[in-house]
Amino acid sequence: MKQLKFKFVVASSLIYGFGSIPKSNYMIRHPEKYSEEVCHRRAVKIMRHMKLKAMTRTKCYGLDNLPKEGGYIMYSNHQGKYDALGILIKHKPTCAVLWEAKSADRLLARQICGLLRAKTIEFDNPRQQIKVLNEIAEEVADGRRYLIFPEGGYTNNKNNLQEFKHGCFTCSLKSKTPIIPVVLYDSWKSMDINTIRPVTTQVHFLEPIYYEEYGHMKKKEISDMVKGLIQQRIDDIKSGEFKKQLKLKKIIIVRQKERRYLTLL
Repeated sequence: MKQLKFKFVVASSLIYGFGSIPKSNYMIRHPEKYSEEVCHRRAVKIMRHMKLKAMTRTKCYGLDNLPKEGGYIMYSNHQGKYDALGILIKHKPTCAVLWEAKSADRLLARQICGLLRAKTIEFDNPRQQIKVLNEIAEEVADGRRYLIFPEGGYTNNKNNLQEFKHGCFTCSLKSKTPIIPVVLYDSWKSMDINTIRPVTTQVHFLEPIYYEEYGHMKKKEISDMVKGLIQQRIDDIKSGEFKKQLKLKKIIIVRQKERRYLTLL
């Protein structure tokens, strides 16, 4: 049986879904009554339920790298159905997503997409793609935050990167806002495996890349840069180098605290 975990999540969420969907649909139809923050909290509540049913624990690193003010775009690698959930549950501020139209038209995904006031894109419609990317650029310039998957989709690639579609980086060049590379590791295990055992995934928010650093570059060059940073973190996780860096950072923090304490004495 393929994707047993995902089928288990769907089946075990039916009762919750029947109770949650009507309210969510009402909120989506009446944006004048419900603010973006209220709708976002509702979407996160649904995502947390799905995370619980998927028996998934997500370790998060680098939240302090996220800009405190203004709009920005997060570009993440893509592994499976849990990807957007894993990122958005950890990302506290309101955030929209660029979603593939067919994937966004499924039960619960449709409600999450609507509540997040996300954008959908049609891969076989270049005109629609340009229109949507321009709309995202305008919204981000006005202060919204977006999550985009440059790979477009996933094909059982697990922790291996696929080709990045560099056209989506138009949004950053036009909005002149920070780029946040996001790394997913083992995210595919949450809903794309054939067992229902608990799993642990990772989300890494890397340091922002500001317009002053990438504004002179072409879309392909920006795409290669972001992909390279994501690949480097994946390689560091696989080799154990990231764990070493994390331990070293903790040791430094402890020693700094000890020095402050001794200074007070």
